[in-house]
Formats: sequence, C-alpha cells, structure tokens
Amino acid sequence: MIPNLPKSIEIYFTNDRADAEGLELCFTENAFVKDDGHTHTGIAAIKAWKADVVKKYANTSEPLRLEESHGKIIVTSRETGNFPGSPIEFRYTFGMEGDKIASLEVQV
Repeated sequence: MIPNLPKSIEIYFTNDRADAEGLELCFTENAFVKDDGHTHTGIAAIKAWKADVVKKYANTSEPLRLEESHGKIIVTSRETGNFPGSPIEFRYTFGMEGDKIASLEVQV
C-alpha cells in the first residue's frame, strides 16, 4: 500500500469483499462512481457496483502511485483478476469532500 494514502482511499482499496461492507465509511452519502460507461450514485448503488465487480472479476488491487492534480487525488493501481489482460493498471481519480470520497472515476 502507498504510504500516506488518505484513510478513506485506503479503506476503498482494501475492500475487495463481495458484500462491499465498509464502503459507507469512505464515501459521502451522495457520492458517485463512474466506471465502464456507467454512473453509480449514492452509497447503496456504489456498494452494489463494488460487490458486482468483486464477484464478477475476483479482482485485487495494488496501489502503485499517488499524485494530486487540480484538487483530485489520482491513484494508479495494478488490478489482478478474472478478466482479459490481467494484470492491468487502472487509474482512479478521487474527488474528496473533507475526509471522504465524493466522486470516483475509474479508467484503464
């Protein structure tokens, strides 16, 4: 794990659980996630999305790099799982509100 990751982002990356429990600790109530052409808004939708991803791909994350740009925290992570080309580096762009994640965009 990258040293000095904000606690909510650390929780996000260590939550590779099919039940997605614990995500309510790191996202704001009205947060949204953009991934694979879809937007998931609110804690319940984000938990359902994350649980589906873990179930479908059995993926694990290994954050490699952290940078900050235009008020966003960008983490490059090596994703390993049941998908073509595994492992692949993904780029996670986090928008923060206080100490919680308000937005997340996932890109390959």
